[in-house]
Amino acid sequence: MKDKPVILVVDDQPQNIELLEAYLAVQGYEIVPAASGDEALEKISGNLIDLILLDVMMPGMDGFEVVRRIRQDKTHQMLPIILVTSLRETEDRIKGIDAGCDDFISKPVDRMELLARVRSLLKVKAYNDLLSNYRKELESEVASRTQELKRALEKVKAASLETIYRLSMASEYRDEDTGTHIQRMSSYCAAIARRMGLAESIIETILYAAPMHDLGKIGIPDLILLKPAKLDPAEWEIMKQHTTIGAKILNGSDAEFISLGEIIARWHHEKWDGSGYPDSLKGIEIPIACRIAAIADVFDALTSRRPYKEPLSVEKSRNIIKEGRGSHFDPDVVDAFFAIEDEILAIKKQYDEDKQQALNIPERETLLQQ
Repeated sequence: MKDKPVILVVDDQPQNIELLEAYLAVQGYEIVPAASGDEALEKISGNLIDLILLDVMMPGMDGFEVVRRIRQDKTHQMLPIILVTSLRETEDRIKGIDAGCDDFISKPVDRMELLARVRSLLKVKAYNDLLSNYRKELESEVASRTQELKRALEKVKAASLETIYRLSMASEYRDEDTGTHIQRMSSYCAAIARRMGLAESIIETILYAAPMHDLGKIGIPDLILLKPAKLDPAEWEIMKQHTTIGAKILNGSDAEFISLGEIIARWHHEKWDGSGYPDSLKGIEIPIACRIAAIADVFDALTSRRPYKEPLSVEKSRNIIKEGRGSHFDPDVVDAFFAIEDEILAIKKQYDEDKQQALNIPERETLLQQ
């Protein structure tokens, strides 16, 4: 913080600068001299100036032009400028006001008038500085609080997503691969949705909703859900009910991601050609989130172990998805899937490695035996 106000005195006549300095220095003001408009502009940029006393009639750049140039810089728009001039015509005063000066002092300068005008404008400057500093502090505080809220919101979102994963696992807790299946499948969905140009808010909602796609399996008997062989027609009809059971469980929520979870749970087994279930929707009748979930779910099912099958290779799974383009799957979703195939495989690898690490923890075997 400065000990005393700094005043820039600009005049091409050294004796005029000396006179003003003699009047002001004894009042506790620090004087910075400048002999031309160019020098004045240079010293403004390198010093914390509180007020300018500016001669008008100078060779080269006159005082009016100096004022105009100072005001072009937003940081100096509130800097008090007093024109010190022998000009007394009204049009000259108007010209100075139009350029951006705050006050005038006529030559020869009267000491008492000079001190009164300087004190008055410095008070205005101090008040403007106070308001500016308060605004900056307020903006800084708002920015800090906003960051805190964002971090808190991210923590809440992360906790919410973990809760969704854990509760969704309850529907298939008998399958040790369920947890990573849910994570892979929802991550595939988000990646495909992003590739298709969906809004980030929609992508996030899909990420939160997709894990609930098979929630209805909690209502399917173990004998059917874990059967290590192909289901017979009657069993298959029961298995298909997991879509409507899941939708009923999620029905009626005001939360956007749960509402979308209801939609995905009911229709993620619909097919582009209308041969899916439970409602035989066709084409764009199927919500886009469900069309995305369908391909993500099938790819993960094909490449994962199930009670009734061993995992297929990525190559075979790719071929099956290609064959389903335009029949099982929305062609645009298939194209988006293959456009980000490297990202899809990276997601698969990540969660496969996470699962392997979890299986290698010695305590896991002990906990499973309890």
